[in-house]
Amino acid sequence: MRGPVSLVLSLAVPALLAAQAPLGVAEHIALGDSAHAALAPQQALGHYRAALAHDSTNYAALWKAGREAVDIAKQIEGKDDSSKQVRDSLYVVARAYGEAAVRVNPNGADGHFTVGQALGRLSRTKGGKERVRFAKLIYEEGMKALELDSTHDGANHLIGAWHAEVKRLSGFQKFFAKTLFGGGFLDKGNWDDAQRYLEKAVALKPQNIFHRLELAEVYVDLGKYSKAREQFTAIAPLPIADVLDHEYKQEAKQILDDIKGEKDET
Repeated sequence: MRGPVSLVLSLAVPALLAAQAPLGVAEHIALGDSAHAALAPQQALGHYRAALAHDSTNYAALWKAGREAVDIAKQIEGKDDSSKQVRDSLYVVARAYGEAAVRVNPNGADGHFTVGQALGRLSRTKGGKERVRFAKLIYEEGMKALELDSTHDGANHLIGAWHAEVKRLSGFQKFFAKTLFGGGFLDKGNWDDAQRYLEKAVALKPQNIFHRLELAEVYVDLGKYSKAREQFTAIAPLPIADVLDHEYKQEAKQILDDIKGEKDET
């Protein structure tokens, strides 16, 4: 992954190219979609931004711009302050695009999902207390997306992962959550729903590597090693369709090796 400075500078390149050959909103969105499919999020974001320059209220361009900002951010692995700042700022940008999409179309599932996804990714870069602060918003956006479209595979994944992440919180973090939110909001988190929602995400989009990886990790948490192996094994032949799929495949292979010989506990 390129360094933070070159990354930020490169985001402007597609817009500059677009200025040389004026295109309409539909053309830029189509080019952005092609770039997304080619795993070129910086180029895709440039086209969606160009579309928004023509029409700042275009719903598709807004939530898709948020999606690409997430894809750029999640590739930044550096732990130095500069990398963290760029990564987190991109997640904030993604959230802003998602929120703008929701304002344009409150009844669109993709806008709500984009907000939840951006916050979910951002929370994973934070410490326990900050993760707890995001938890309620992530849950609300994910559930709203599912209320609008129960077949949204990403939203099913988001809520399944939410339940798993809540169950993995320490007792102190849960106590902090009760102090912050009052009552027991995080008591909603449970392994049954983590498994159920992630299984639905896989059923809706079985070729998605990340869906299978996080479902398999839940199975490992539950001691369902046979089911976990099925998912990890299924990942290997799947085509690359996300900027992190190569890493997800390596992670699946490593965990599969780690649980070799483990017997089911449940």
